[in-house]
Amino acid sequence: MPLIECTLIKGYDGDTRKRLAERVTDAACSTIGAHPDFVIVTINEVDGSNYMRGRTHRTPAPAPEQAEDIIKTFLSAMENRNLDDARSFLAEDFEMTFPGNVHFKQLEDLVAWAKDRYSGIQKTFDGFDTSYHGLDAVVTCFGTLSGTWPNGEAFSGIRFMDRFTLSHGKITSQQVWNDLAEMKP
Repeated sequence: MPLIECTLIKGYDGDTRKRLAERVTDAACSTIGAHPDFVIVTINEVDGSNYMRGRTHRTPAPAPEQAEDIIKTFLSAMENRNLDDARSFLAEDFEMTFPGNVHFKQLEDLVAWAKDRYSGIQKTFDGFDTSYHGLDAVVTCFGTLSGTWPNGEAFSGIRFMDRFTLSHGKITSQQVWNDLAEMKP
């Protein structure tokens, strides 16, 4: 039964502390095989006046935007065809891979390619899986697609899975798998 103690400067909100405890628990479970019910995580908060690094009192850095939230906001911007907002989430070397091993580096190229596939599309999420390695993350989201075919006919319930990689809060790649081509009339 591991007991893991974390020390933070006072000032992080409850959601950030909860997320830290959950992720430390998950790390213990996956590393030593402990059941989550037997992992104890405590967070001790130190007043900023009692914390010094480099002979300087410090305040907590803001918690970064969570990878899953970045992906949700990016996909919402893409769904609404707000390409300027969507582009703000992308790293310089961003690349997308779509079914059929089709690659894009520019969002406008994806939109032009998709015109023959559908005239509108929305994602309903069944779940998100996120893993971290330092400041890098992998987010996989999955669920179903609904929308309108180019002929105006509606569709729904089409499976999809997207895998995103992020580095320092920017999306570096998106890989897309779905059954859209198999369902097209």
